[in-house]
Amino acid sequence: MASLIAIPLASAITYFQAIVLGFLQGVTELFPISSLGHTVLFPTLFGWNGLVKAQSESESFWLAFIVMLHVGSALGLLVYYRRDWVEIVRAFFHTMSTRKAETDTERLAWLLIVASIPAGIIGLALEHPLRTLTAKPEVAAAFLMVNGLVLFAAERFRRRAQVRELAAREGAKPDGGRELETMEYREAFVIGAAQSTALIAGISRDGVTMGAGLARGLDHSDSARFAFLLATPVILAAGLVKLPELLGHHGDGVRGQALVACVAAGVTAFFTVRFLVNYFKTKTLIPFAVYCLAFGAFMLVYTLA
Repeated sequence: MASLIAIPLASAITYFQAIVLGFLQGVTELFPISSLGHTVLFPTLFGWNGLVKAQSESESFWLAFIVMLHVGSALGLLVYYRRDWVEIVRAFFHTMSTRKAETDTERLAWLLIVASIPAGIIGLALEHPLRTLTAKPEVAAAFLMVNGLVLFAAERFRRRAQVRELAAREGAKPDGGRELETMEYREAFVIGAAQSTALIAGISRDGVTMGAGLARGLDHSDSARFAFLLATPVILAAGLVKLPELLGHHGDGVRGQALVACVAAGVTAFFTVRFLVNYFKTKTLIPFAVYCLAFGAFMLVYTLA
């Protein structure tokens, strides 16, 4: 099929493309619809063939550029949750002196640490090969549909009797959801491991984390909050690891564009998370599941036609 927006490339990536991808990242990183999948699919949809080629190359500027997009969205999250993070960091250092987590914030701090461990280890080991192998439009489209099925499954599983019973036993909120701080550390570890599937283009980091939280009896609001908080240190750490690559020869000619994209992603992410915090007080994952299935199916046909 003919491309929808064909723009000739004068360089590896233009500032216009960087801004578009930054805006896209700021929205899709927090909406449970896979930012990585969309940054693979949209260049194909727009006919940005130079970017499409760079995505699947093992050595190119693309991986470093993508990490800067993620850093931008993480900074947007950090600004939005700045007061929470001040309390969480303070609570963590308090537990270091008392040797125990007594308050809800202290427990949340350790839940986030435990959940970050598997995501960090798996990310360091598999990020490069997984992103390179799955950074193909048809693969990303197929996994986007898988992501939609995961979101549907999470909603269905939450309604099961045993999940409701778990929430009631551990301490239910007025809406029937389980209190976030009642999660066990082993549950946080499993959620962190599930988050690692976001290394696959098409699988949403926040969608998988929210789905795992719902499966453990959390409501949508707390599942989203835990997902957003958990994403922040993991993404920022990945950015620090990849920063030398961007400063090296892979970043030649794209550092300015990466910075612009980072800022665009950060500003967009701030407003996106503000919207979603209110959205998940009363709404579910179903609209996002429908979107993933529909857009994934469309792009699968589009790329294979």
